[in-house]
Amino acid sequence: MERSKQIFGNEMSDRSYRKALRTKEKFARKYGDDGDHIYHLRAESAPAIGPLLGVQNLVLSEESDVTFDSKSVIIGNIRMGFGHYRISMAMASAARALGYQPYWFDLHAFQSAACGKIIGEQNQLYSLGSRLSQQIPPFNKLIWEPLNSEGFRRLQYNCSDQKTAELMTGVYCDLPKDIPFIATHVWPSQAAIHAGLTHVVNAVPDNWPMALHLSEGAVHTVQTPSAYLGYRALRGMDGSRPLRPMPKNAIVCTGHYIDHELVSNIEADCEKRIRRMQSGAPKRWLMSVGGAGAQKDIFVTIIRRLIPAIKKQKAALFVNVGDHANVWQELLRDVPEMQPLLHTHFDDFDETVQFCDAAYSGDVTGIHAFCHKDIFAAVYSTNLLMRVSDVLITKPSELSFYPIPKLMIKRVGGHEAWGAIRSAEIGDGTYECSTPSETAAMLVLLQKNGDIIEQMCAHICTAKKAGIYQGAYRAVELAAVRE
Repeated sequence: MERSKQIFGNEMSDRSYRKALRTKEKFARKYGDDGDHIYHLRAESAPAIGPLLGVQNLVLSEESDVTFDSKSVIIGNIRMGFGHYRISMAMASAARALGYQPYWFDLHAFQSAACGKIIGEQNQLYSLGSRLSQQIPPFNKLIWEPLNSEGFRRLQYNCSDQKTAELMTGVYCDLPKDIPFIATHVWPSQAAIHAGLTHVVNAVPDNWPMALHLSEGAVHTVQTPSAYLGYRALRGMDGSRPLRPMPKNAIVCTGHYIDHELVSNIEADCEKRIRRMQSGAPKRWLMSVGGAGAQKDIFVTIIRRLIPAIKKQKAALFVNVGDHANVWQELLRDVPEMQPLLHTHFDDFDETVQFCDAAYSGDVTGIHAFCHKDIFAAVYSTNLLMRVSDVLITKPSELSFYPIPKLMIKRVGGHEAWGAIRSAEIGDGTYECSTPSETAAMLVLLQKNGDIIEQMCAHICTAKKAGIYQGAYRAVELAAVRE
């Protein structure tokens, strides 16, 4: 029996395996098979997070121009939405805090290689599906929700991805086989295993076990006990048929993947929030708009509901639209009454850093919009803004796991539902508010009752003591272990 026809000892049907081969062949015909091609790498300071976190960005080069040592850690990732980049930044931050040199290794950015082309196509399809799911309710109910909660849960999807990842190994040529490699998406992890790397950690996102995220040969890390048990048992990944479980050494529950700058300052940041609640200072709301801009109607509702309190200086609003200036223009068009209250912070990351530094101990009023063409600055701006905000408004994506009081809006994809459940049970966020009216009601409740935000801060501090936010450190330590 070919090992490639099994996943953790569970045999794939001939039909599923043939389909996986056809998928790989389709991509090979379209984008080429450069698994045997030798690509070289060079390192340069990563935009935005390079100066802040010391991150070196690996790019393709004509000749090898990078030297790795025993303190080097590779952060393998892809640009698909903001979530995977966000986890990567947490891993890089934790690696730096533990004395390692983090190297950014983005398969999507290697546009001349097969991996970049394949992932680019998949990213476009996923973004389209996210937008359609919010615009066409029948599409969301009949296709998108089932696909994201149950379709990607099946082992057959993993079988296809494993074969396709064989096309992505060429860009790994310059990496030492035993270098610590942390993947924040399954494709970099699968490709690393195919390329022969031996110290691979597959940092699994979300809180809903799906076979999509399996990378046999890597150590899988998950953020919650429920995810651990679901993955260990491969729960529901072949319908009702019980499966051979994952072995003990293949999976570890590490806790939430959070940046060192946020974890190390939890108590101080929560104390700032509590003081603002008790002094009657404007409540600071942070709205992180996803890359696809899929939930614009909810954001419009939120902004309109907050404007009266903002005018009275009882609230302030931060809006980060990432690298999607078009989303901001749509919001401004739909809510023109923002204009008199508005301050923009566009494409000047140094100014954004300075604003956050001043806001940490100073006063903030009005509406502040943030947008950066550079993806590193676009994502990391939210990290900076979290430390100076009282409540984060977000869908239950990867931000569900972050140590800040959260108002959870409607999910985009069924797999996100359990992120809100996790946050609500820990007590650092609300349950998922699934309609604009429910979201608006929760917004008013939190705006008028600062004691709820104080309670969330207390739960965050308790969770830190329990080690819940230590996941990034533990993932780095797992990758760096030398047996």
